[in-house]
Amino acid sequence: MADAKVIPFGDEPRSKRRAKRPARGGRTGRAAAPLAPVPPQRDEAQQASAPLEGGGEQAAAAPRQEQAEGGWDRKLAHGLNFLRRRITGEYEVDDFGYDKELTDQVVLSLLRPFKEKYFRVEVKGIENIPDKGAALIVANHSGTLPVDGLMLQVAVHDHHPAARHVRMLAADLVFVLPLINELSRKLGHTLACAEDAQKLLERGEVVGVMPEGFKGIGKPFSERYKLQRFGRGGFVSTALRAGAPIVPCSIVGAEEIYPMLGNSKTLARLLGFPYFPLTPTFPWLGPLGVVPLPTKWTIQFGEPIPTDGYPPEAADDPMLMFNLTDQVRETIQHTLYKLLVQRRSVFF
Repeated sequence: MADAKVIPFGDEPRSKRRAKRPARGGRTGRAAAPLAPVPPQRDEAQQASAPLEGGGEQAAAAPRQEQAEGGWDRKLAHGLNFLRRRITGEYEVDDFGYDKELTDQVVLSLLRPFKEKYFRVEVKGIENIPDKGAALIVANHSGTLPVDGLMLQVAVHDHHPAARHVRMLAADLVFVLPLINELSRKLGHTLACAEDAQKLLERGEVVGVMPEGFKGIGKPFSERYKLQRFGRGGFVSTALRAGAPIVPCSIVGAEEIYPMLGNSKTLARLLGFPYFPLTPTFPWLGPLGVVPLPTKWTIQFGEPIPTDGYPPEAADDPMLMFNLTDQVRETIQHTLYKLLVQRRSVFF
């Protein structure tokens, strides 16, 4: 397979028939010739919905069938063209390895049924993400496996008017796992470091970060929806340097997909993982234990916190970073509590 080119960012009621009056005779007294009956008039909507006479149902179905066949032909041609470009390398990736075409046409299409049918994700406050320009989405992290980051990506792309893509910042473990590393790069993920994050923000991208890291995703089920420490506020410093607004994001529903009841530290050390989860289904049911529970999700984006009004040296002010970090954390925590009070059930 050829290498890809690397580019910089840069239906029917009829109307009632009206009775026709006979025409009156003229002054000569002779009766006027009878007029041919006039068919009842139907408005355009009725004409469109009523079946055609004389076996017209088949005739009406024919255009629809032809249209469907034409649609399938187009889809097949589009799919073959996509495969050709993948084989010949006629597709583009950016300098982080992000493959927009593969993400839009394959990965998001595979993730979308989980968002819409399985987790039934409800999205609120999407208007708080700008239509263009940089933004830093800061969200809580949970669920034992990082499914919440993937659902966040699909939710923003599908619900935002500009169909914006979220470039997630991921832990270094992601980029040392076989296959996961390559797929993450194709999805636009990059290492959770200040340099990469700032580059993306300066290029006007929407960047997503979950500051809790492994402390959030690997916490026991008894501590669900209790935010862990947000680190030293590195994401705030990055947003300040780029002048990008910070958008708090609260995700409810992910905590219960894999209820983590225990942690095998021995297995975690042997495998090089930060934790090895023990859930009601994993590892007892084998591969079936990896199937997440079909919880009902809500993702809410809060009002953006502007950062462009601060001077350049503000990014080095530890007190300012602490205050902004605490403001973002408290906003997410209070929104989580509010959403938990509002939801009827974990699954409905």
